Amino acid sequence: MNLSAFDLNLLRVLDALLGEQSTLKAAARIGLSQPAVSAALGRLRHAFNDPPFVCEGQRIVPTPFAKALELPLRTTLDRIEALLRGPSRFDPAGADLAFKIAGTEFYAEMLMPALAMKVRAIAPAVRLQLIELRPDDYVRTLESHGVDAALAPKAEFAPWEDWASAFRSRFVVAAKRSHARLKRAKVKPGAEIPLDLYCDLDHVVFSTEGNLTATGDAALAKLGRQRRVAMTTPVFSGVAVACAETEFVGLLPEAYARKVAPRYGLSLYQAPMSLGVALICLIWHKRNANNPAHAWLREIILEVLGALSA
Repeated sequence: MNLSAFDLNLLRVLDALLGEQSTLKAAARIGLSQPAVSAALGRLRHAFNDPPFVCEGQRIVPTPFAKALELPLRTTLDRIEALLRGPSRFDPAGADLAFKIAGTEFYAEMLMPALAMKVRAIAPAVRLQLIELRPDDYVRTLESHGVDAALAPKAEFAPWEDWASAFRSRFVVAAKRSHARLKRAKVKPGAEIPLDLYCDLDHVVFSTEGNLTATGDAALAKLGRQRRVAMTTPVFSGVAVACAETEFVGLLPEAYARKVAPRYGLSLYQAPMSLGVALICLIWHKRNANNPAHAWLREIILEVLGALSA
C-alpha cells in the first residue's frame, strides 16, 4: 500500500467500525453521517483490496485481518491524540467525566458506596456507573468503548487486555441463626459442618445462568460426594435472603457474608471441603493503559478492593 495515496482519516472510521460493528453507531461516535461512513468503508475495502468486514444480520463483523489491526490501530491513534494534546496531567477536582465499571451485584454492595465516597471527595463532578457483567460475554463488554473496566475472576485474558490483582476471596457457608439441623448437630458458628450433614442439607446456589453446579461442587466430586441443590439465584443477595428465610444453606464470598450476616440474621460456617481462594482481577483494555484519568480511577478501585482480601 502506498501511504502517500492513503487517506489517514479512514483510520478513524476503521477504529470506530471495529469498536461499534455498526455503520450507524460508528457514524454517531465520530460525528459523521451514516452514508459518509458507508462510503469510507467502501474506500477501505478498495485500499485493503479485501473486505475488512462481513455482514451478520444487523452487525458487521471484522475479518481476522481487520481484527488483528484493532489493538495497534487504537494504540497508534491514542498516541497521536496524546501528541496533539501536548503534556497534560489529569486534574480530578476539575474533571467532568463518567466511568463505567462492569461487575456482578457483589460490587454494588462491596465496592460502589466506598468508591463513590472516595471519588466524590476528590472529584465532585465525576460520575460512576456499575453495569451488569455477563460472565459469558465479558470480553465483548470490555471491547465496547463505553466500558472502562471489569471485575472478574482470574482467567486467560486476551492479548489486548491489561489486568491487576484486586483481592482474594474465600467462601463460607451461610445459614439462618436458628437453623434447626445445625443446632441439633451442635455445629457452632465458625465451625466446620460435617461432610455427611453438609451434603444432606438443602442448598441455594449462586449462578447467573441457573446452573445446578457451581463453587464447591468440583471439590465435593473429588471426595465422591455431591450436595442437594434446592434452588439457584443469579445474585448473592438472593442467596443471603433464601438462607435467612428457609432452612437452606449457601456459599457466599467471606467479605460479603460478614458484612450482610447481621442484616439478614445469618450465622457463618466452614465448608467440609477445600474451596481454595479466588483471585479477583480488575481488567481493562490496553487502549486505556496510559490514560491519566483511567489510571487514577484504577488506583482508587484497587485501594478499596484491597481491603477485602482474604
